[in-house]
Amino acid sequence: MDYKFHLAFKVKDIKSTIQFYHHILGCNLGRQTEDWVDFDFFGHQLSAHVSNNIPDLDYCGKVDSLKVPIPHFGAIIDNTTFSDVYDRLEKNNLDFIFKPQERYMGKKGAQKTMFILDFSNNPLEFKSFTDEQEIFK
Repeated sequence: MDYKFHLAFKVKDIKSTIQFYHHILGCNLGRQTEDWVDFDFFGHQLSAHVSNNIPDLDYCGKVDSLKVPIPHFGAIIDNTTFSDVYDRLEKNNLDFIFKPQERYMGKKGAQKTMFILDFSNNPLEFKSFTDEQEIFK
């Protein structure tokens, strides 16, 4: 069996959530009601649930010299998909927390990474490893 993850998270509304995940990122829509919507997020299931209580961002994570928001979620994708995601975000004039950059070049875990906020202020990170065998090393 090819295992998948499922993540349920808070959003401010369904309309802007579908705009971000489906129309901008290109994630296929799954089931939906007035209160939640599912997406195929690069082969994994996201369930976005409407809430009036979305917490403030906490930039408590320290990676290299960057302060990153915790919690955050995202996807590890190949380089072609990484470029496509970046192009989609740029085309829609979205502001990045961190534009694409390379980390750990010449070391184990070398990767490209970028951070962005969805329309409900949820932070997402996209990564593309130089060598996928080093994801957990």
